[in-house]
Amino acid sequence: MEHDFNNKTCQFALQSIDDALYVIGGKWKLKIIIALKSGVSRFNELQRTLGISAKMLSQDLKDLELNEMVKREIHPGPPVVIDYYLTNHSKHLEDLLASLRNFGEIHRGKLKEEMAGI
Repeated sequence: MEHDFNNKTCQFALQSIDDALYVIGGKWKLKIIIALKSGVSRFNELQRTLGISAKMLSQDLKDLELNEMVKREIHPGPPVVIDYYLTNHSKHLEDLLASLRNFGEIHRGKLKEEMAGI
């Protein structure tokens, strides 16, 4: 696929990438999205599944909620239960997640081949 990448389109692409990375950047945000996609929905479940600290999980969930990727639903108790789930907006990440997974598999295979050849 060929693109005419002049200065204006380059600047627009850079700005768009910056916007995307603002929402999903960092070590945990995409992993949180994948965990929620697989059906994990409660804070402690997410924390156990990902091996993430409570402070980091709390912050990243707030960021994802602020950017309308994750929705939080509170069920009054006792005990109070809070579920997290993905929004329709997060579905725009499906192709990206598939591409990243594919790249990761290819890259890991390439590294294994190189290590075996040493």
